Amino acid sequence: MAAFPPIRFLTSAAASNQLVADRGREVAFAGRSNAGKSSALNAIAGRHALARVSRTPGRTQLINFFEAAPDTRLVDLPGYGFAKVPESVRRKWLELMQHYFNVRESLVGLILIVDSRRGLGQEDAAMLEWILARDRAAHVLLTKSDKLNRAQCARVLKETRAACADAAVTVQLFSAHAKQGIDEARAVVTGWLAEP
Repeated sequence: MAAFPPIRFLTSAAASNQLVADRGREVAFAGRSNAGKSSALNAIAGRHALARVSRTPGRTQLINFFEAAPDTRLVDLPGYGFAKVPESVRRKWLELMQHYFNVRESLVGLILIVDSRRGLGQEDAAMLEWILARDRAAHVLLTKSDKLNRAQCARVLKETRAACADAAVTVQLFSAHAKQGIDEARAVVTGWLAEP
């Protein structure tokens, strides 16, 4: 398994004026609160506790920035869709994420985390619309694929690829627990972070 560059936590942002300087290149990670986003981020970065993994969905309530190299970052966005949080907090998350997608020039791609057992949902599709509207690439990780049999994996992969027919969206099966698809996902992220 190819190593990911050393990575360190930079900062967390609860408001638009707290985002790190918009320069260089960054890859964002987004997904439903229970889709395994933190586990995927940790597996790709090769770090056990880089992003906090919790049994309680919705723990990521800030935009967390991690530096992979000077002016290259991974960005852990707040989870959506499942977390039991007040509507005011959910609205604040939405506004912060919309601002992030609308203004970040350094954003080069989105890793969208989708539970393979649920498939692509409305909120996932909205995330893809946001990133594609900015002419950026997206890569869908169908997580927890170790919990499906071979036929189920083939079906969800085919259905998701059909739903993401845009050339800027790629799709793969992934399991942080079974260590499946990590090298493929890591190659996408490091390719995006590399200088064009």
